[in-house]
Amino acid sequence: MKLTTIRLCNFRQFYGETPEIHLATDDIRNTTIIHGNNGAGKTTILNAFTWVLYEKFTAAFAESQQLVNKRAIAEADIGTAVDSWVEVAWEHDGKRYRAKRMCRAYKQETGVNLVNNELLYLYIGDVDGKWLHPQQPPDEIIGRILPASLHQYFFFDGERIEQIVRQDKRLEIAEATKILLGVEVLNRSIKHLAEAKKTLETELAQIGDTTTKDLLKSQQQCQQEIDRIELRQAEIVQEIANFKQIKQEIDIYLLELTAAKATQLQRQELERTKATHQTQLRQAQTAIKQLISSQAHTVLITDLTQNFQTIVGELRDRGELNQGISREFLSQLLQHQNCLCGTKLEPKTAAYIHVQNWLSRASIAVIEETTMRLITQVEDLETKGAEFWQSIDLQQQVVTAARAEISQLEIKIDNLELQLRQDTNVEISSLQKRLDDIEVKVRDLTLSQGQNKQQIIHLEGQIQSLAKQIAKQQTNLDRQNLAHRRLQAATTAIAELTTIRHQQEQQFRLDLEQRVQQIFQTISVTPYLPKITEKYELMLIENTRGVETTVAASTGENQILSLSFIGGIIDRVRTWSEQKLLIGPESNTFPIVMDSPFGSLDRISRRQIAKILPQLANQLVVLVTKTQWRDEVETQMQPKIGRQYLLTYYTSKLDCPEDYLEINNTRYPLIKHSPNDFDYTEIIEISGW
Repeated sequence: MKLTTIRLCNFRQFYGETPEIHLATDDIRNTTIIHGNNGAGKTTILNAFTWVLYEKFTAAFAESQQLVNKRAIAEADIGTAVDSWVEVAWEHDGKRYRAKRMCRAYKQETGVNLVNNELLYLYIGDVDGKWLHPQQPPDEIIGRILPASLHQYFFFDGERIEQIVRQDKRLEIAEATKILLGVEVLNRSIKHLAEAKKTLETELAQIGDTTTKDLLKSQQQCQQEIDRIELRQAEIVQEIANFKQIKQEIDIYLLELTAAKATQLQRQELERTKATHQTQLRQAQTAIKQLISSQAHTVLITDLTQNFQTIVGELRDRGELNQGISREFLSQLLQHQNCLCGTKLEPKTAAYIHVQNWLSRASIAVIEETTMRLITQVEDLETKGAEFWQSIDLQQQVVTAARAEISQLEIKIDNLELQLRQDTNVEISSLQKRLDDIEVKVRDLTLSQGQNKQQIIHLEGQIQSLAKQIAKQQTNLDRQNLAHRRLQAATTAIAELTTIRHQQEQQFRLDLEQRVQQIFQTISVTPYLPKITEKYELMLIENTRGVETTVAASTGENQILSLSFIGGIIDRVRTWSEQKLLIGPESNTFPIVMDSPFGSLDRISRRQIAKILPQLANQLVVLVTKTQWRDEVETQMQPKIGRQYLLTYYTSKLDCPEDYLEINNTRYPLIKHSPNDFDYTEIIEISGW
C-alpha cells in the first residue's frame, strides 16, 4: 500500500475544499513533511487518514464526534446541509484506489447540529482510466490490504506512541501482531477445522452404531470440559497479570513513602538476590537432569563391563586373541614359505607345521581390531561412570547451597514484610497487607493453573483413548465410512497446522525480536533490550547478573521502544513478504503517518530516529511543529524529503503573535490573523527547497 494523495473538505479546521496533498512516493525520496503549529491541524490530518480508511480516531483527537467545520455551519442557511468529507488515494499491487468518506450536518434553529450516518465510497482505477465501483464491500477490500486492527502500527500519534507497551495494551498489540505475521490466519484455520470436526463427529454419531455414538458422546463431553478449562486458564492469566500490575504500583508507592523507603529498597535488593539464586538452582537442576539423561547408564553397566573383561581375558588365555598376530599375517608367511627370521617354511617340515598350528589359534584381523576398540570404549565407560558421580555431586552442591541461600533470604524478606505489616503508620501496614493478599491470590491462581493443566492432559488422554476405540468401530454403512475419513482428515489437518503455526511463531518471533533489538540499540544509549514474549507481548528488560527483569522505562524510552517495534515490524514483514513466507495482509509495502514523533526525546535519540525511520518505512509522512523540526531532525531527513507542506493557521485572537517558518531564506506563515471572526487552516505546498 502506497499513499498518493489526500484531500479534505470542511473537515475540522479545514474550511472548504483544500488543495490536494501529493505524498512522496519515490523509493529514495520517500518522505513527506507537513509543518504546523499546535492546533493548526496536524492531528486532524493524521485522523483524516484513519477516519476514511477505518472510521477510527487516535486518543488525542478531541471531540471526534464534531467533524464538520464550524465556519461552514455558521455560514449555512437554517435547515440546509453542510457536507464534510476526506478523500484518500493510494496504489496497491498495480491497482489504483480512491476512498472517500463523508458526513453531513444540518443547521437547526436551535443551533443543534445533527450529523447523519457516515458513508464510505471506494473506487478502483481501470486500465483505461475509468474509476469503477467494486463488487465487494469497501471495508473488506481495505481490510485485505491493511487490516483495521493493524492501523495503529502505521498511523499514530508520536507523543502517545509509548502507550502500545502499556500493560492494558499488550494483549491488543499481541493479537494485531499475530494478524500481521499470519499467525492469526492459522489460528482461525485451526479453530474452523475444530468446528468442522465437531460437526463431523455429530454426523457420525447420528449415522453410527450405538457403541460409536456412546464413544463420540463421551469424547464431546471431554472436549467441552477442556474448552471450559482453557477459558478459565485465559482468565487466570489475565487475573495474575492484573495482580502483578497492582503489586508493582504498590511497590513504587512504598518507595515514595519516606518512612518505608529504606525497608522497601532492602526488600527489593533481597528479592533480586533471591531471583539470582533461584536461577542458579534451576540451572543446576536442569544440569542434573541432562547428566542423568545422557550419562546415567554408565553406572548401571558395571557388571556388563566386568563380564566383557572376563571374556576377553579367557580368549587371551586360550590364545584365541593374540594382539599383533593375525591369521592374515600367518597365511602370508606360509604362502611365501619364508619366516621373518629367514627360516624356510617348506610343507611338512617342523617349522611349517609349527606356524600352521599358530594359524588355527590366531584371530582374524577385523575381529581383533574391533575387540581392541571395544576394550578401549569399555575402559572409557568405567571412567565416565566415576565422572558422572563427580558431576552430579558438584551440581548437587550448587542445589544445596542455592536452597540454603534462598531459605535465608526468604527469612530476611519475611522479617522485612513483618516489619512493614506491623508499622505504626497505618498507610504502610495497609499497603503491606494488600501485598500479602495479592501474594496469596497469585499463589492460589498459579496452583489452579497447574491443576487445570493436569486435568487437560488427563482429558486429552481420554480423548485419544476414545478416538482409538472409535477408529476400531467398523460399519458397513458408506456414509459412516466417509464420515470416518473426513473426521480423520480434519484431525490430521489440525495437527499439521498446529505444527506449522508453532514453527512459524518461533521463526518469526525470534527474527522480529532480533531486528527490534538492533533498531533499539541503534537509537537508545541505554543497555536495555526489547523482548517479545511467546505471547507476542512487547516489553523492555535488563540483564542483571544473569537475571532478566522488566524495566520501569521512562516515557522517552517507551517511545523509542515503540518506534523500534513498529520499524522492526515493517522491515521484517517486508522481507518475509518478498520471500513469500507470510500468509498475512496482501502487501509488502507499508506507509507510516506519524504526528509529533520527537516531542519527549533527547537530541541523540531524535537524530537516530530521524535517520532510521525513512530507511525502514517504504513511505513516510511526518507532521511536525517548528520546535520539533530542529537541526538534527532536518539534517537527517533532508536527503529523504520528496514533498513538503505547511499548515497556515488563521486565528481570530488579535493579541496572538504571528509566526513563520523559514526554509531556504523564504518565510512561510505558520500563524496569521484571521480576516474574519473564524479560526481555520490553509494548506501551502513548499517548493524549491
